[in-house]
Amino acid sequence: MAHIRNNGNIRHGASMRRTLRREAASTIGLLADEQDFAAMRRYRTFAFDDHTIYLQQVESLLKTLSARGTHARVALFDPEEYAEFCAESGIAPDAPASRSRFTAEIASAGATVAYTGQPIDTLIPLLVGRAVRRATWEYGTALLAGLGECADCGQDIGHAAFDRASHLLLRLLETAGPGTHHLVCSTPTDNEHLLAVLHTERGTTGPARLESEEGAEFVTVLAVAVALERPGGVVLRTSSAGAQDRVHGWRLTRGNLVPLSAGEVFSAYCTDADTGEPVAPESHVEYCAGFELGADEPEAHH
Repeated sequence: MAHIRNNGNIRHGASMRRTLRREAASTIGLLADEQDFAAMRRYRTFAFDDHTIYLQQVESLLKTLSARGTHARVALFDPEEYAEFCAESGIAPDAPASRSRFTAEIASAGATVAYTGQPIDTLIPLLVGRAVRRATWEYGTALLAGLGECADCGQDIGHAAFDRASHLLLRLLETAGPGTHHLVCSTPTDNEHLLAVLHTERGTTGPARLESEEGAEFVTVLAVAVALERPGGVVLRTSSAGAQDRVHGWRLTRGNLVPLSAGEVFSAYCTDADTGEPVAPESHVEYCAGFELGADEPEAHH
């Protein structure tokens, strides 16, 4: 009888471990392009030699985890950052445990995408876009934090610029009215050209529904333009059922969003940013002047 009870305990323990495995989230570090994949092949313990087959195996693993009811996320694995991480942590880079530890570290930074059954060819652009947005936010945040205090009023410049940018975004969304809104903010800095994208929806009543992470990224880029007094710009595209899409634009001048004319919006939207060549206008799109945002608080500039 004691032997039977012992077997029962073993079976119960195994069942509990299976339950825990189902409830434990999994994160996979993905080598999204062939160049990064090739860089990892120098490690003896990295078992793959073909990027296409590697991606197929990753997708198969994600499907298996999903079928088991395991929540899986994918993080972008950067070989250069991995080598730096191993050197700083004093761990051997040619070891599966080190790759797993690094994956856990990059997952904690938030630049991950949840697997919901999407094909790997769909997942990779989402992941790369998320990583780029995260890097933009981190760069902008560090830049704002390093600006210090205003020599005239003693106010923290980065904090004041972030408050100003938050106010401008809220005024823009309030004034834009109902519809599905797609906003783009861009501004140059000394080292990077920062770009942020924001999607919102607003019904006939209530405020716009704003995703917090996208909102923070957008406000950060706008705040950099405010703080540095760079020639930033904002474009808003609004879609409504049964109507043409409307495109509005503004330039940032001394902490204010100044409306562009309809002609300026058309020119900006229908010019290739890289070549300067004209781009054919879209059908079913109305190019409109930017609208006034109304009340100008908090204070625009110190």
